[in-house]
Amino acid sequence: MEVRDPLHGAIAVAPEEVPVVDHPFVQRLRGIRQMGFSELPFPSAIHSRYAHSLGAMELAGRAFDLCFRRDPFVAPGRRALYRQLVRMAALCHDLGHAPFSHCTEFAMPPLRALGLDAYSPERVAKRLDRTASHEDYTIAILTRSSLSDTIRANFPFDGRHVAALVSREVAPPDDLFLDGGQDYRRILSQLISSELDVDRLDYLVRDSYFSGARYGEIDVNWILSNLEWHLDAAGDVSLALDRRAIYAFDDFMIARYHMFVMVYFHHKSVVYEEMLKRHFTSPACEFQFPSGTDDYLAMDDVYLHGWLRASGDDWARRIVERRPYRRALEVHGSAEEVVVTDILARLDAAGIDRLAAGSTGKLSRYNVIGQKREGAPPIYVIDRAPGRPERATALEDATRVFERYQDERHIARIYVPEDRVEEAQAIIRAS
Repeated sequence: MEVRDPLHGAIAVAPEEVPVVDHPFVQRLRGIRQMGFSELPFPSAIHSRYAHSLGAMELAGRAFDLCFRRDPFVAPGRRALYRQLVRMAALCHDLGHAPFSHCTEFAMPPLRALGLDAYSPERVAKRLDRTASHEDYTIAILTRSSLSDTIRANFPFDGRHVAALVSREVAPPDDLFLDGGQDYRRILSQLISSELDVDRLDYLVRDSYFSGARYGEIDVNWILSNLEWHLDAAGDVSLALDRRAIYAFDDFMIARYHMFVMVYFHHKSVVYEEMLKRHFTSPACEFQFPSGTDDYLAMDDVYLHGWLRASGDDWARRIVERRPYRRALEVHGSAEEVVVTDILARLDAAGIDRLAAGSTGKLSRYNVIGQKREGAPPIYVIDRAPGRPERATALEDATRVFERYQDERHIARIYVPEDRVEEAQAIIRAS
């Protein structure tokens, strides 16, 4: 089987992969647009999570091949098994996304309601009563639905092995990731979720291509061709990058940062997200995503559009009829510079209904001022400069991009009814 893709060309799908690609939970992603409400300011950004998942799978195969050019595996067939596993994890990493992608996750039930037993209890104990995430639904689908059986029927692993690469909170069911005395789970999961994962390498370029915004154009092939593995002093196998690609990595990180600030946080899509929150949190709205995977299968953009069209709630009508609140104020800067509490109080006193939205752009969720997020495995940079011994350096110590972009970029916006914009702006100017 072959799939034509505008970014990666012909994507080959192996015979054993076809039943998984064709499974209803994977096909469901055809009905979920990758960029949610971003299609409103960027009309061509109507590509699906399905296309992205296929692209990530293709990049996962390439990344694995290039990373393991120096073949470290011992057990017969282990290389082919791990390659299949990484491709399946990349294909399935977004299975749990809700309609309109990220902007509806607040309507998910508590994690406890999903009844997951794949997680290590101590890893999730503190968030059992918090709202579940799309990743939690992904783990539920991989471990509690018929998809796991389909994976097991076609590969020498099952959905829980795939889930263990999608989330570090999943407890591996056996020793499949052990080979030659080394544990390869860390590096395989880093290919799926890390500063250098195939998820980002696909969605940045894909979202840039379909939105028409050029901020996400990065040198994917050069980054992939410089991936490798590194055995550190503790005996752990981690993802590594040849130093000659460090500038491409810097560009990759900055491109992602700019895509968030300029595209994903666009004021037109943000106001629709805020209106959707108003609808879902109104007393008359009883919508919540189901906790069972079989019922969740029906949850896609078409379903949610139908729900909104059938609703008489004013917020739902505004979304359906494209009648958003209008932007009265937008402020960029540090957290202290975007405080609008006094302005909101003045608008409230004047009887002007408003939506207040805050967006925060940051370079990395894994590193802040050179400090790794707790639990995030290290990525190394390998330096093979002529005349010097080979040296491995932690990624956050090998580049200054984290230091230069350590400050978060905050955006505060206030939206008001279209017929009260001038009045609201007069109050804002007087504040």
